[in-house]
Amino acid sequence: MRGVGWGSGDPGGVGQYMMGSPIDPHRTPVMDSGEDGVRVVTCDLDFAVVEPSEIVLQVMASRPAGPVRTERFTAHSDGAALTDVTELAGPNGARVQVVPAPPGRLVLRYRGEIGPAPGRSGGPLRVDDGVEGSAAYERLVYRRPSRYCPSDHLVGFAVAEFGIGASVRHRVESITGWIRDRIGYVAGSSSVHDSAEDTLLTGMGTCRDFAHLGVALCRAVGIPARFAAVYAPGLSPMDFHAVFETMDEEGRWYAHDATDLAPRSSMVRIVTGRDAADAAFASVDWGIAVLDGVTVTATVGGGLPVGDPSALVQLP
Repeated sequence: MRGVGWGSGDPGGVGQYMMGSPIDPHRTPVMDSGEDGVRVVTCDLDFAVVEPSEIVLQVMASRPAGPVRTERFTAHSDGAALTDVTELAGPNGARVQVVPAPPGRLVLRYRGEIGPAPGRSGGPLRVDDGVEGSAAYERLVYRRPSRYCPSDHLVGFAVAEFGIGASVRHRVESITGWIRDRIGYVAGSSSVHDSAEDTLLTGMGTCRDFAHLGVALCRAVGIPARFAAVYAPGLSPMDFHAVFETMDEEGRWYAHDATDLAPRSSMVRIVTGRDAADAAFASVDWGIAVLDGVTVTATVGGGLPVGDPSALVQLP
């Protein structure tokens, strides 16, 4: 996944960095804990801060992702620890770090050890009615078009291809299968300006584009759908990953991934939103700062579970 991100090539340095930004090929592999189902995730970000800046991060495991065994987030500017980092609570359990950064080399490090996801050991997954409000409210919000998911432009195609009369599960399975069969996964084939409409027209994209297209097509046939950024053990090459989620008739959210690049049951939710504009892993809100490098790792103890594309999987 080639480097892309709003502002990534902008000398002004203000913008968003989404999954697909450059990954360090010389990263040091992280070892898993060895305990079955325990996920170890890390993220290292290096910025060149030219002028005083405010950098907003969404890289920490969300609160519902599973029981936190250990966790550490650090921020250093030219080797000196920054102590005025603020954590904000975002929708669906997201955790947002706001980092005031002076000029210099900014190094941000996150490491989390997350216990087995609910359901990994046979327990039921919870029904997520959303931090933002009730399931009824989420049905309204996640059926609307958004910047990268202009579902109102795709209604004619989606209704003709997938219909509106079948069950939600049947329609979602049809949409996911169609994307899997008809869209080519090509690293570096899109930019941050591309929407689901572009992916449909070009027939290629990355995980972000697959997720956007899934969201847009589901919304176009009346199914609430949202975008989720995750850590994905088993993903190769390693990067942040994206999937899409749909709400069923009972208000439950299920994850779908037409790329089939990693098992969904081991994924760790980071942030959820309407599309990638809500889920950028880093944003330079003001000032001048340029992302120089990203390193992401994700492992799961006990070995990767076998992925089943037809299984219903909920991300906690």
